[in-house]
Amino acid sequence: MKPSTFSARPRASGDSELAGSSQARLDSRLRGNERMRRRAFITLLGGAAAWPLAARAQQQALPVIGFLSALSELQAIHLVSAFRHGLSEIGFIEGRNVVFEFRWAEGRYERLPAMAAELVRRPVTLIAAQAPPAALAAKVTTAAIPIVFVVGFDPVGAGLVASLSRPGGNATGMTLISVVLGQKRLEIVRELAPKASIVAMLANPTSPDAVPEIGLVQGAAQSIGLQLAMFTASAPSEFDAAD
Repeated sequence: MKPSTFSARPRASGDSELAGSSQARLDSRLRGNERMRRRAFITLLGGAAAWPLAARAQQQALPVIGFLSALSELQAIHLVSAFRHGLSEIGFIEGRNVVFEFRWAEGRYERLPAMAAELVRRPVTLIAAQAPPAALAAKVTTAAIPIVFVVGFDPVGAGLVASLSRPGGNATGMTLISVVLGQKRLEIVRELAPKASIVAMLANPTSPDAVPEIGLVQGAAQSIGLQLAMFTASAPSEFDAAD
């Protein structure tokens, strides 16, 4: 599940015209963000993944890439499409000169360490870790197999890399720094419902980027005079209890 989402309780009605125009701008922003994320994922896995594979190509007939994801296969279908496309652009075709091993945690982050260990025992040539919980699980599991990650928080602060300019170790990748989007979402909620006094935030407490995002949103809410009501759920089955 996503780390967080918002809802607002308005003080009074009468904002329909403003909400309509604001919603249109919000839809446009979200579509643009999705396109940017897909392009970023293709760039990362089409470029950064090439260096360990090229180095080992003469030693292994078919290098094996492990794809470790915190999502389900259905949720990540567009990411897998970008993954395959990016690698094909640099000459790596599944079944021809590379093999993929997928592991899906389906939102159950506690399964990721065992899945990462499976990939290490396989052994894979490289681990592509999608989302912070997968990247952290891979990093803890192996210090030898190269890891390429996509995360939404500070990888230096989380201990994934030594620095952004010189990652060091066996991990590299990119960060979308999406925790700051929590503040932006709050601003958009205020735009959509300017008379709102209370905003609810639903967060996944098991997500590594939940704590910094909650802190940023709480600070932003206080600065604009909003009351933030916090709810937590780590799985869809917990939504009703968090209501």
